Amino acid sequence: MARSIGILTAGGDSPGLNAAIRAVGKAAQRAYGMHVIGFYDGFLGLMQNRFVRFDSDSLSGILTRGGTVLGTSRAKVDKMEMGDGRRMDMRSLMRDVVDQHDLEALVVLGGDGTMRNALKLEDVGIKVLALPKTIDNDVTGTDVTFGFDTAMGIATEAIDRLHSTAHSHHRIILAEVMGHEVGWLALGAGLAGGADVILIPEIPYDIEAIASSIQARKAAGSAFSIIAVAEGAYSREDSRLRASLLADMDSTEGEDRRAVKESLTALARSARTEKLAAALEEVTGLESRVTILGHVQRGGTPSPADRLLATRLGTATASYIADSVHGVLVAARGQSTEAVPLKKIAGITKFVPLDHPWVASARSLGIVLGD
Repeated sequence: MARSIGILTAGGDSPGLNAAIRAVGKAAQRAYGMHVIGFYDGFLGLMQNRFVRFDSDSLSGILTRGGTVLGTSRAKVDKMEMGDGRRMDMRSLMRDVVDQHDLEALVVLGGDGTMRNALKLEDVGIKVLALPKTIDNDVTGTDVTFGFDTAMGIATEAIDRLHSTAHSHHRIILAEVMGHEVGWLALGAGLAGGADVILIPEIPYDIEAIASSIQARKAAGSAFSIIAVAEGAYSREDSRLRASLLADMDSTEGEDRRAVKESLTALARSARTEKLAAALEEVTGLESRVTILGHVQRGGTPSPADRLLATRLGTATASYIADSVHGVLVAARGQSTEAVPLKKIAGITKFVPLDHPWVASARSLGIVLGD
């Protein structure tokens, strides 16, 4: 009997997902004679046993497509929303689905949250291999995630375009870049796009330091500034407040804990970039405008680099399955791959190190990082 594997995409969409699905599926079929089943809408579709059987034709023509042909969701395997306010652990039902299809392994494509879900499935006997997908580049254990290069290119192009209007109108323009709680995307796009200021979550910023740098530029004859702001960046004051709330989360229960969580959510969703723009306008006397790039960074055709990365990781995944490897992240290591145990990386966020070469380059160029 031919061996069978399943595949699903979870979490936010990202360029390169379809390239990875194609690579896993075609390599599994052509190199190892495996059957491939795709589950719709992430772990939710797995639980509901909604699937498609992939053949060579259905895997053709998707290499360049953005999004995911399987759809996605943010469902958690052990805390799945039931629609009536309840959250239930559905892993045993998912294991039944895997057993019903006699799947040798389940391949999951996702980011940091998906890594945690994948490990939880391993804990109930489902053999899982995970591929690192996210524009945030925050998955630990891999050199890079697919989706990151495409998103960085889109953000860089946006910053390029903002230069002309900032220069023409003598304005401060703040480009808010995605990235969740890490600064990889804003730092990379800011460097590549020639931003004057780059603000990332790893370095809480001082508004006065930013204003001083803009005033110095103005005095030197540059009456405009471009600021790349990561969506997770906080001022020093907000960072201290956040740290205090996180500490309270560890020491409270019940209603008090929910209240603290609501405060954290409100702080995370507050219009911090708009407040920064208003403060800089008041101090510098220059008009300030905010451009929030948003989900446009996640859409469209994946870059050649992301297609190659997704293809390389996908074909390696089929090889690992053939060798009975599971419970791992299929990570990029230089031009090769490595099977990294999920237990070592699940739940650990890859932040930008303060001594990273990109940070050093920014400082050498005189780019202000807010500290």
